[in-house]
Amino acid sequence: MYWLGRVLCYPLRLAFRIRRIGSQHIPRRGPVLLAVNHVSLLDPLMVLWLGECTRRKVRFLAMEELWRNPVLRFFLDGTRQIPVARASLDAATSFRPAERALAAGECVCLFPEGVISDDLELGQGKTGVARLAQLSGVPVTPVALWGTQRVHAKGRPVRLCPGTAICIVVGDPVVVRPDDDTVDATNRIMEGVARCLATARDAYPQRPRAGEDAWWARSASTAVIRPTTRERRRSRWS
Repeated sequence: MYWLGRVLCYPLRLAFRIRRIGSQHIPRRGPVLLAVNHVSLLDPLMVLWLGECTRRKVRFLAMEELWRNPVLRFFLDGTRQIPVARASLDAATSFRPAERALAAGECVCLFPEGVISDDLELGQGKTGVARLAQLSGVPVTPVALWGTQRVHAKGRPVRLCPGTAICIVVGDPVVVRPDDDTVDATNRIMEGVARCLATARDAYPQRPRAGEDAWWARSASTAVIRPTTRERRRSRWS
């Protein structure tokens, strides 16, 4: 299935100018837990490309609604992705295959915000990533993507413009200890993602042209977290 994905995606990759920063933080072997910001439906493909470049096959915790589409289900099952029943007590059961995957030395990815950002800024992180780190003993590696929103942002049509730049930044792993408060740990993880996002925006090589709608542009200075509140702990997943 991954071979088929390469056949389909490698030509698509040539349409973009992709820059990677910090990918040495992803080891070739051993468990890896990625926490990634979410600004576009294209984000999972870019994480898969990051895995391809670092020789890792990535397994995502993804919303179970995606499995309702038979075509997507074919690919999701074939690449052993992990469905999550969001905003329900069943979401906690998604930890079990994720824990097993990490114990087997695999690479697992979560989008801690849980949804695509409406304003391209970081949303509140959900505590699931911190709790998975505690259960597995695997540090969380923060990752930020920037530029994917220009291809397909939430509420906007797909815009495939050859040469669109995409920046992928990987940060230093964040250690979550078993006795850490999960809300505090989640905020530390999101601070790592925010630092990566600021770097990605600084390193982004393209700017809006004169007269162009600058909806997709943001300053590095606004790459800050929206702290997770303790009320979110009422949900076992979030």
